[in-house]
Amino acid sequence: MQTLGRHLIAELYDCDADALDAVATVQAAMRAGAAAVGATVVGELFHKYAPQGVTGTLLIAESHLSVHTWPESGYAAVDVFTCGGLDPRPAVAVLCGHLGARSYRVQEIVRGRDADISAGRALRPDDVVVVTELADPQILR
Repeated sequence: MQTLGRHLIAELYDCDADALDAVATVQAAMRAGAAAVGATVVGELFHKYAPQGVTGTLLIAESHLSVHTWPESGYAAVDVFTCGGLDPRPAVAVLCGHLGARSYRVQEIVRGRDADISAGRALRPDDVVVVTELADPQILR
């Protein structure tokens, strides 16, 4: 059984404040992100804060996607963790588009046992220090 997993930690900057403050928009963005990676959604929970902000999680058969927004700062913190060979990068690209991010920063962590990581031709966890900040999320596709 392969235990290899990929975990992206993304920070989205200069997002549309109205999008970040609307549960329906954030929820739709997260669902679209899950669909973009071919994930199977098995549950979800979203919460609207007063006076502003949204937090939410999609449980997927392959792990999870989570988001927390700060509309007043145009900022969203996103985690996308996948296993089963799914590439999490398209989810971040989709979220950037739905939330109007003008720039982002992404860190990738490859998880699993060393033998599984090597067999999957992935970088070893101590090799992964990937930080990207670009105005164009096309790099994630």
